[in-house]
Amino acid sequence: MVTAVDPGAEPSVSAWSPLRTATYRSLWLALLAANIGTWMQTVGAQWLLVHQANASTLVALVQTASLLPMLLLALPAGALADTFDRRHLLIAVQLFLVAVAAGLTVLTATGRMPPALLLTLTFAFGVGQALTLPAWAAVIPELVPRAQLRAASALGSISVNVARAVGPAAAGVLISQVGVAPVFGFNAVAFLVFALALVRWRPGDANTVEVPERFTAALRAGGRYVRHSPIVRRLLRRALVFVIPASALWALLPLVASRRLGLNSSGYGLLLAALGVGAILGALLMPRIRTLISPNRFLLLAGAMYGVTLIVVASVRSVPVVLVALLPAGVAWVTVLANVNAEIQLFLPGWVRARGLAVYQVVQGGGQAVGALIWGVVADVGGLVGAFLVAAALMLVGAVTSQIWPLPDLRGMVKDPTAYRPPLSLALQPDPRVGPVLVTVTYTIQPQQESEFLEAMEHVRGARQRTGAMRWGLFRAGETPDEFTEVYLVPSWDEHLRQHGGRLTEADQRAEERARDLSECTPAVRHLLPAAAEWTAAAGSPMPGSG
Repeated sequence: MVTAVDPGAEPSVSAWSPLRTATYRSLWLALLAANIGTWMQTVGAQWLLVHQANASTLVALVQTASLLPMLLLALPAGALADTFDRRHLLIAVQLFLVAVAAGLTVLTATGRMPPALLLTLTFAFGVGQALTLPAWAAVIPELVPRAQLRAASALGSISVNVARAVGPAAAGVLISQVGVAPVFGFNAVAFLVFALALVRWRPGDANTVEVPERFTAALRAGGRYVRHSPIVRRLLRRALVFVIPASALWALLPLVASRRLGLNSSGYGLLLAALGVGAILGALLMPRIRTLISPNRFLLLAGAMYGVTLIVVASVRSVPVVLVALLPAGVAWVTVLANVNAEIQLFLPGWVRARGLAVYQVVQGGGQAVGALIWGVVADVGGLVGAFLVAAALMLVGAVTSQIWPLPDLRGMVKDPTAYRPPLSLALQPDPRVGPVLVTVTYTIQPQQESEFLEAMEHVRGARQRTGAMRWGLFRAGETPDEFTEVYLVPSWDEHLRQHGGRLTEADQRAEERARDLSECTPAVRHLLPAAAEWTAAAGSPMPGSG
């Protein structure tokens, strides 16, 4: 249960407010160019394969090679973005993408681009994209004020949809006039522009990672945080409940265009354009909508709009009617996903933000991929119209669940880390790699306060597990019934110091202080270390952090 610190209404924020920040504006424009270049490259790669043997399979594999790295690498990419300096990581990845695009350009221009090499380089480009997305999403809260995060998320959706509209058209013109190689060359220039914009950005020292976590430890810590955070899990469920039925439209729209509406590829492009225009309108209208409708009521309205669109697409054979119906679907698509994405950005603390956003990207991308497969099978078994009607029913049911399991209220919540513990002196100072570490905290609780204490410890348990504890338990001494001992296991001493030196938030602090205030005596803390551990300092050396 989340209680907002400040229940007041949030100030109205324009859809364009983040662009008033010069750094964000320059990076957003550079990323827009990179997104356009990406769509141009996809069209260019597909065009190179259309005259090959088994062209249908090869053209489809271009999409697979582009998107597969996201599902395979999103979580490791999030760990990298939380482990290393995000700006340096982004610059390095963009330079890698420039090199890949330059290689595509040269090899294509010289006629040395067989299909296998093209797909390999397309996969390499997808790897770069997979490494970019979590780091960029985690950087946005460093670029704009907290109140503008939702608008910045909407602007990200505008960038994607403008690129989706402009990129393929621009690529088609270039290919018809000068061939495929210049298309790849434009992509190289676009990512070079993005890299230069990142070089010009000078974040504050507070955003620098001083002592990086070990990669595997960082990956496990991110998984623990998501697993033990009810708010993040609820936000991910909301995204999944919407994406799976919504993916029916994206997966089956080509069949609607050809079988039900009798359109060719240009007509299908017109349908996609209607969705894109709706998405752009949704991104522009989202700040205004939020001032008029609560987030959970808007989820209900957006789900209803999308469900009605699915019904119209399934039952109507008029192209103009379908085009009009696709506009609100585009609005609903971008506003729901941009809103959930922004809520996750608002909630996640900085130390785990990229890893949490990577999980969100896996859920969103995986939901679309699995949903597309499901609706393809349903359409084969029950027909195209039946698949759309089933998807519409699921969408409407999912919209109703937004009132049963609503979005949490995150207004006023502060997720910045806080270090509130006094220095700790140990008779033995372990090497940071030593582990696991068993921590015990013993409380003395009067009988009349037991129920309140047990409730408080549930919040403490969540804080311990989100910030590093592999196992947690609360025990009561049989010999002294007023003694309760909290026991939790941390993977290493380094993880324990991070747990109490940069991962705890003000909410975690309040939860622990509430439990400590209920104890008759100051809780006794002990750190049990492996007997065969190596020691790196003399006895009694002070160390930061405590139980």
